[in-house]
Amino acid sequence: MTSTAVRPGAPSGPVPDPSASEPGGDEAGRSGFAGLMELPVTAWRGLSRSLRRSPGRLTAMGVGLVVLALVFGVVGTFAVQGKKDTIGELIDHREPLTAASQEIYRALTDADATSANAFLVIGAEPPALRDRYNVDIARAAAALAKAASDSEGYADAAVKVDILSRNLPVYTGIIERARANNLQGFPVGASYLREASNLMRTVILPAAADLYNIDTGRLSAEQEDVNGFPWFSAILLVAVLAALVATQIYLTRRTNRLLNVGLVVATGAMVVVLLWGAVALIIQGVMVGGGRDDGSHPVDVLVRARTAAVQARADELMTLVARGDGGSYEQDYQQVAQLYTNELKQAQSLLSGQAAQEIDLALTSGNTWQRIHRDIRAKDDSGNYADAVHDAVDTSAPDGAAASFGKLDQALVTAIDVGRQNFLDDTNSGGSALTLLAPGVAVLSVVAAGGVTMGIRDRLREYR
Repeated sequence: MTSTAVRPGAPSGPVPDPSASEPGGDEAGRSGFAGLMELPVTAWRGLSRSLRRSPGRLTAMGVGLVVLALVFGVVGTFAVQGKKDTIGELIDHREPLTAASQEIYRALTDADATSANAFLVIGAEPPALRDRYNVDIARAAAALAKAASDSEGYADAAVKVDILSRNLPVYTGIIERARANNLQGFPVGASYLREASNLMRTVILPAAADLYNIDTGRLSAEQEDVNGFPWFSAILLVAVLAALVATQIYLTRRTNRLLNVGLVVATGAMVVVLLWGAVALIIQGVMVGGGRDDGSHPVDVLVRARTAAVQARADELMTLVARGDGGSYEQDYQQVAQLYTNELKQAQSLLSGQAAQEIDLALTSGNTWQRIHRDIRAKDDSGNYADAVHDAVDTSAPDGAAASFGKLDQALVTAIDVGRQNFLDDTNSGGSALTLLAPGVAVLSVVAAGGVTMGIRDRLREYR
């Protein structure tokens, strides 16, 4: 008979099947996964049971009101601060840049007129004219550098700045060649001057005008943005107030108590926000609108009138430089003279006080200038060229072309300065109306959230 040896300590029974060691393993895994999937359902059931009871409903109301008040606080604070920042941007950045782009156009146009004036003077170029030309070019270059600093990220403005930066040195170079030839008495100097003037009129000035229009458009867009109504913040504020009133009505019916101190405090804080915000925004809108209507808009009209007048002066002088071949300059003169007259008449209806007086002076000087211009053209067309040139460039005659243009230009400078100051004063007052409103909204929203917490907590204590 054969015996089987068994190792000490080894199990004497049959070896169990590993796969059958945990008969309920799969079922347990499936049960755990199912339990995980049922967690949201379980939570919802628990929440539903809680909401069917008064303490649960009060807790949910309190949490909802606190969250709503804080969300409004964040949104309202950022909305108000955004308006205030935009007003600061208008005053400190956008308006000066618009003025800089206007200065580019004016200075370049005046440089073109001054260079033509210098060519018509008999003998050496007067130092005053040379200095005026140099100042115009320097001012245009400085304003162009300022405009270039703002053109990054704005492709349309960057293109115009690039055109101006590339062509301004070309223009000044041609002018220097014209001067050198004119100083030696070479007729080719006038040809160089006409070439430079053509570059100015066909390339440089259109780019400068486009840049000014771009900056003016941005200024108007930011003014519209500042005066836009904060609809989202207003809707949130109304929602907070409605929820607070509804909660107090609910508590009054449930507890037979007329007032809940915490909720009254919260409601009062939101009412203060409503009244403060409404008054501040109305004042801000009126003042910023005044800055547009009494400032930036009439200034834009006056700027266009001034640039047209300077262009007319350049046309008048270039007609004489061309000596019988200046028909296109005279035609352009007639167009821009009518343009600046119309712009001045429009500005009359937009401004009052000192600015209106300056506009009246500009119109009177402009009419005198146009009368003298007709005399100049009559003399030139009849062959009396020397007298025509004398009448055009003589600065000693108080009612001559040069003096009348100078009076017109100075009157427009003064009126533009008044309009710019109106813009700055009114817009700054609009920003002052929002002082402390942003932190006020934040603080009062926190007060409202605290009042809700106190009021709901007191009611919950009654259920313990």
